[in-house]
Amino acid sequence: MLSLQKILLLHVLACLGRLAHGSHIIDGKKAPENSMQYMASVQDYNGHHVCGGFLITEDFVVSAAHCDRETLTHVVLGNHNLKNGNHQKIKIKKKIIHENYQKVGLGNDIMLIELLPVQLNERVQTIQLPPAEIHLKENQVCQVAGWGKTETDGESVDELRVVDVSVINLRVCEELWHGLPSNVICAGGYQTTKGFCQGDSGGPLLCDGLAVGVVSFNYDKNCSYPNKPNIYTDISKYRQWIDGIVKSRKYEE
Repeated sequence: MLSLQKILLLHVLACLGRLAHGSHIIDGKKAPENSMQYMASVQDYNGHHVCGGFLITEDFVVSAAHCDRETLTHVVLGNHNLKNGNHQKIKIKKKIIHENYQKVGLGNDIMLIELLPVQLNERVQTIQLPPAEIHLKENQVCQVAGWGKTETDGESVDELRVVDVSVINLRVCEELWHGLPSNVICAGGYQTTKGFCQGDSGGPLLCDGLAVGVVSFNYDKNCSYPNKPNIYTDISKYRQWIDGIVKSRKYEE
C-alpha cells in the first residue's frame, strides 16, 4: 500500500497541471507615479518582460524560482511604464534558486537575482523584508503589484498596476488547497475578483510597508472569479537563507 505521504504527493502532482503561474493584476488600478520604486521587471535578451521582482539591496532582487530560464539577461528598474525608456537596465550577474525548490506548487518558490551594482536615486529604492517571525492577521489588507493582464485571457499592460488583497486564514486555505505546501501565505483570489493572474510571477505581497510574500501560483488560470486563494511564498521563512547569500557575496568582494 502507498503511504499517506506518497498519496498526498501524487495528489499534488496531479493538481500541478491546474496551477497557473501568477501576478497579472486583476481588478486593480495604476500604481501612482513615484511609488513602489523597488519594483523590478525581469526580462529576457529580447527585452520582453518575463516576471516581476523587487529590489532588496543595491545588488539583489527577489523573484520566484519558477521564473528561472536561460533567456533571462537583465532587470529593469525605475519606471512604472515598461515602454518608457527612462529607466535603469541592469545586467543579471547570477540567479540563485532555493536548494529545496523542485516545481511550482511544491513550495520553496523563491529566487535571488544578483545584479551588477544598482544606482539608487529618487526613482530606484530598496524595500525592507519582514523579520524571521511575522504574524499576519486574517483579513488584513495588503497589496500586490505587477505588470500584465487585467482579466482572464486579456491583454497585457505596460504600466504597473496594484490591487488590495485580504489575507486568508491558513487553515481555511489548506482546506481549499489540498496538499498546500508549507511556508506560504494566502491572500486574494478566493471569493473576490481581486488578486493576480498569469504571466508576472515574482512580484511582492506588501503588508505594512514590508515585502512579505512572493507571487507564486493561482488555480486553473481563473483570474475573474477564482474559487481558490492566491498563493505566495512566505519571505519570513527564508530570511536566514536570503541574509546568508547577501552577506556571503559582500565578503567575496
